Amino acid sequence: MNEPTRIIAIRHGQTAWNAEMRMQGQLDTALDALGRWQAQQVAAALAHEPIDAIVSSDLARALQTATPLARQCGVRVVLEPGLRERSFGVFEGFTYADIVRHWPEQAARWRLRDPTFAPDRGESLASFHQRCTDTAQRLAERHAGCAVVWVTHGGVLDCLYRAAVRINLSAARTWQLGNASINRLLYADQGLSMVGWGDTNHLVVPANRC
Repeated sequence: MNEPTRIIAIRHGQTAWNAEMRMQGQLDTALDALGRWQAQQVAAALAHEPIDAIVSSDLARALQTATPLARQCGVRVVLEPGLRERSFGVFEGFTYADIVRHWPEQAARWRLRDPTFAPDRGESLASFHQRCTDTAQRLAERHAGCAVVWVTHGGVLDCLYRAAVRINLSAARTWQLGNASINRLLYADQGLSMVGWGDTNHLVVPANRC
């Protein structure tokens, strides 16, 4: 029996395309000014936590989110393509409204979370979920007994949540996947389990006091 792996899973900070409701997928977008501030807030929130390793998606918005924490901890960021967002193929670069207008039938299947549906040149939800869970298992077993940070994307976090609480892939989402949110999981012999989810307290700006 391996020792459990303590996982802090973080979604990247905001990008301009997040704010525009534009599909990023695996296109390599950067953090905007708010996203860079969020990355600093994540580092501050985790300043006193023991962190043995930091693993990031190799897309720029995730690496930029991981970098302030890595500098603070003195830990090198390891890039992991398996933590990339889902590939949305022809949808990428278009707003959600554009997707519905240009590809109504494909958009309907996407919105309904059809596990077998893949946009042209993109990944199906089923294959994406398998990639995410395989990557999670591999990384967790590599860092057994350690506290690790994974900096990744909303779609990946959705897959991790479903795996941890055993929710069907096609079930409607009722949980949050906020930019720069801190989410806590445990990986042991039985797989992933939930510890805490959707912490954004570090992103709340205190009201000015007289």
